[in-house]
Amino acid sequence: MALSGIFLMLFLIVHLIGNLQLLNDDGGESFNAYAHFMTHNPLIKIVSYALYASILLHAIQGLLLWQHNKASRGAVRYAVNHVRSSEISSRNMAWLGIVILVFLILHMYQYWFQMHWGNVPFIEYSSLDHPVKDLYALVGASYQNLGYVLFYVICMGVVSYHLWHGFWSSFQTLGLNHRKYTPIIKGLGIAYSVGVPVLFAVIPVWMYIK
Repeated sequence: MALSGIFLMLFLIVHLIGNLQLLNDDGGESFNAYAHFMTHNPLIKIVSYALYASILLHAIQGLLLWQHNKASRGAVRYAVNHVRSSEISSRNMAWLGIVILVFLILHMYQYWFQMHWGNVPFIEYSSLDHPVKDLYALVGASYQNLGYVLFYVICMGVVSYHLWHGFWSSFQTLGLNHRKYTPIIKGLGIAYSVGVPVLFAVIPVWMYIK
């Protein structure tokens, strides 16, 4: 769980850098060029397969861990339950993960599937010596739907909460606990779990307004 989670968190940064190209006022040129590079580079393709496997592995491991913890608690109930906030967060991780998994399936169908097998037109730019698929238009059209924009923003809130717990627990699971560096890791975790989802959420909101 920890290793696959860290790999997925690193991927989010790369994915965010690419998606931020959508904010450039160049008619989608930088985003379409970036998307073409990512889908035609052999090394990136290999990493993509590892990404798909990591998503599936992380989801399966999460559900199995949730079931294991649930079974370990048993059917014993107490008159008064003293539950720490970290325990509540941990128990919610499975439900949050399910919401994220549903979002990923819809997200991949809307963009990844359409990119490969949909009827996406090609577009030419003077700075490129070859036509590229106009994925910018595909993304822009989906972000004109207010319902989808709101759904996307809400899902980024779920991702933020999931990362808030997952970032620190991943390093803790690997035994990276140190009196000097633990506060730094926690600070980075807070900045990452808030900053990355917020930047992702800004993109559809900005494109809808624009």
